[in-house]
Amino acid sequence: MRIWILTIIVWIMLVAPSGADGGFTQVDRERMIRLEVKFEEVDKRFEQVDKRFEQVDKRLVELREDMNKRFVELREDMNKRFEQVDKRFEQVDKRFEQIMSMFYILSGIFTAMFTAVFGFAWWDRRSILVQAREEARNILKPHEDRNQGVEEKLNNIAELLRRWSAKKPELKELMRYCNLL
Repeated sequence: MRIWILTIIVWIMLVAPSGADGGFTQVDRERMIRLEVKFEEVDKRFEQVDKRFEQVDKRLVELREDMNKRFVELREDMNKRFEQVDKRFEQVDKRFEQIMSMFYILSGIFTAMFTAVFGFAWWDRRSILVQAREEARNILKPHEDRNQGVEEKLNNIAELLRRWSAKKPELKELMRYCNLL
């Protein structure tokens, strides 16, 4: 920037007329001195601006480093949290497996108990029926002997009625009606 300004000023000095005789006059020298003073002031200002830019650059570098540091910390914190979440999922999975194992065990126990109770009921029913049949036979045995005599007597009576019905047609009719013939 400084070089451009100097180039423009030199060009203006060469092109612009510098007096009647074409050489440098006292006025031209004073102008040159004032220009040099102005250039020095401009140079000082540019140096101040350069220093300010350097300060801004330093601050930007510091901010970038601080931001990078924060991102790294944030990433580490997020990774730690994700690891905690992963551990929690693993714990939940283990607990779920334990619950499923307990469910299988309980269903096995329930099945075994149901089978045992059903088997016991079936066995008990059979043994009770066998005993009931034996007791019924024991109770009916004395009556059976008596019934056998009664049955014989009834058979004899039926035979007697058949013989007599051969002689009496009315009796024969009645016996057919009762399905005894």
